[in-house]
Amino acid sequence: MTDMTQPDSKKYGRPDDERIIPFMKIAKPAAIFSLILTIASIFFIVTKGLNLGLDFTGGVSAELNYAQPANQTEVIKALNQAGFKDAVVQTLGSNKDLLVRMPPQELEVEDLSNAITKAAQLPNNAAEVQKVDLVGGQVGNELYVRSAGAVGLALLLMLVYVTIRFEFKLAIGAVLSLFHDVLVTVGVFAMMQWPFDLTVLAAILALLGFSLNDNIVVSDRIRENFRKIRGASPREIIDISLTETLRRTIHTSATLLLVVVAMMLLGGEGLHWFSIAMFIGVFVGTYSSIYIGTAFALWRGLNRQDFIVQVKPEFEEEEIPK
Repeated sequence: MTDMTQPDSKKYGRPDDERIIPFMKIAKPAAIFSLILTIASIFFIVTKGLNLGLDFTGGVSAELNYAQPANQTEVIKALNQAGFKDAVVQTLGSNKDLLVRMPPQELEVEDLSNAITKAAQLPNNAAEVQKVDLVGGQVGNELYVRSAGAVGLALLLMLVYVTIRFEFKLAIGAVLSLFHDVLVTVGVFAMMQWPFDLTVLAAILALLGFSLNDNIVVSDRIRENFRKIRGASPREIIDISLTETLRRTIHTSATLLLVVVAMMLLGGEGLHWFSIAMFIGVFVGTYSSIYIGTAFALWRGLNRQDFIVQVKPEFEEEEIPK
C-alpha cells in the first residue's frame, strides 16, 4: 500500500530513481512558523520603526571631487571630526568623485558648501565641492508615501496577472507569499535598525519580481500536472510539481545569491544595504513560494476542476413531463 505522504514515482509515470519529496507533509508547521515570522515583523516595525535614510527624512546631498582617489572611510572620519555626524559617502563612477549625504544642517547652502569643503580635505588630497542640494522633510515624506503606494500597486497588479493566467486560489496564495516576503524583509531592517533608503526599496521591488517568477513557474507546473496526472490527490500533485521545479528553483536562487554576495563584498557602501535586503529576500522568497503560495491554494481546496475548461453544451435535452 502506497504511503500518501510520499507518492510512488512509478505510479505517476516518473522514473523509479526520482523520489518525490513530500513538501506538504510539513505544511502546518511551516504555516505556524510563517505566522510567527509575520507577527514578529509587525511587532518590530510598530515598536522600533524603520531607520529611514535621508531619501525619506530629508537632509543634505553634496558632490565632492578629489584630486586623487579617496577612501570612503577616511572621508567619513574627516566629516565626523568636523561635526558632520551620520554622513553617508558613496562613489560616483570613480573613487575621485564622491556623493556625501548627511542629516539636515542649520547652515545656508553657501555656508554649508564652504564648511563641507573645509571638512572634506584629506592629507595630500584636496577636495572641491561641485554641488550641494537640500532635501526637505516634506519631500521625503511624500517619497515615503509614494514608495508604499508603489509596493501596494505592484502587489495588486500581480494578483490580477496570476488570476488571469492561472487560478484565483493560486493568485491569492502568490500575493500572500509576496506580502510575507516584503513584511519579513522590512521587519528584519526594523529589528536591526539598519538604514532603510531608496536602495533598499529598490531591492524589495526586485524581490517581488523574483518571488513572483518563482510562483509562476510552480503554478504553471501545478496546472500542467493537474491536467496530466489522473488518480492522484491534490496534495500528491503539488508535491510532484514542487519536486519537478526544485532543481530549477535551486539553480535560480544560487545564481542570484552569487551576484548578491559579490555586490555585498565588492559593491561598496552604495550597494551594501541593497545587497543585504536581496540576500534576506532570496531565502524568504524561495521559502514562501513553497509553503505560503502553494500551501494556501491547497488549503483553499485547489483541485483538478479548477484547471479544466467547462464546455457548455450547445443543446440540452429537456425532459418532457408525462
